[in-house]
Amino acid sequence: ATARPRSRGKSASARSARGAGPRGKASTERYLARHERGLSRSTQRARWIETPDELREAEPGETLASPDHDVIQHWAEERDAEPATVPGTEHDGTLGVLRFKFGRNSGSENLETVDWDEWLDTFDARHLTFLFQETLKSGRQSNFFRLDNPEREDA
Repeated sequence: ATARPRSRGKSASARSARGAGPRGKASTERYLARHERGLSRSTQRARWIETPDELREAEPGETLASPDHDVIQHWAEERDAEPATVPGTEHDGTLGVLRFKFGRNSGSENLETVDWDEWLDTFDARHLTFLFQETLKSGRQSNFFRLDNPEREDA
């Protein structure tokens, strides 16, 4: 049997005007029930975050997971990161590999920035999960993230 992902926190309430896709506690539970078998072990063991407010509760170095648009945008904006893609990886008129472009001198010069709507629409279409850290074990801000795809082994 696979480990059940942890989900601690309050149910999602206010959403941005853009919306946050099919989210909230009930939606997260349905998402997990539908995709749990394909999720990586790291994602299965992660604490699931449903709102940006829950990020304050994260332990240093803790692995977090979320499919929530508000959580993803909040995390990226706190790091001055812009939604981006790897040029040349697009296919069938959609974005290719999704990444974030972290400011100058970050090694992300070769990434192409895209707008949030396109990035998040692609994220949803691929049924991705945002796996990330808020802080390192030392307490310093972390830029670690990975996108987990429950439908592919090589996500």
